[in-house]
Amino acid sequence: MHAPHRALIVVDVQNDFCEGGSLGVHGGAAVADAVTTLLPHYRIAVATRDYHIDPGDHFSDNPDFVDSWPPHCRVDTEGVWFHPPFNTATVAEVFSKGQYSAAYSGFEGTAKDGSTTLADWLAARSITEVDIVGIATDHCVRATALDAVAAGLATRVLLNYTAGVANETCRKALSEMRAAGVVLDGDLLYDGSPAYSG
Repeated sequence: MHAPHRALIVVDVQNDFCEGGSLGVHGGAAVADAVTTLLPHYRIAVATRDYHIDPGDHFSDNPDFVDSWPPHCRVDTEGVWFHPPFNTATVAEVFSKGQYSAAYSGFEGTAKDGSTTLADWLAARSITEVDIVGIATDHCVRATALDAVAAGLATRVLLNYTAGVANETCRKALSEMRAAGVVLDGDLLYDGSPAYSG
């Protein structure tokens, strides 16, 4: 039975964030596979995606991997596509973020109409609780979860369905999310590998 007021938010399960992508996170492909098994358990599922056109200082040839990153998820490239086997057939809406600026939280994105925010879209459907999965635990999952709480949503991150960049930043993100009232369910899957596979 689907919980009527709970939605699943799938964060940035895109080719560039999975192994082989320009910012491939270890475990990203496994997350894409696992997330698909969750979809039938939710009445409503949405997805977010990085969707960069010209995000300015967010891209750098000499990135610091904190505020600047190698180019990734550029519009009209394969890197921006959702990573198979994440099947978006039952995803109700996709929220694109970061066209002309850095954007980490799915709540910074808009729906296909270019104006409806994730917060407004969920509110219009009487969603009061969200489960969050995706990539990366310590960056866009973290930011989305914190903004979900700020929007007044009961928020849970399903850690077994996330992949993180680095142990130190993942632990810090978990502390921040927990302090904000996010429920952390499952185990952090970071395995100590180098930050990126790409």
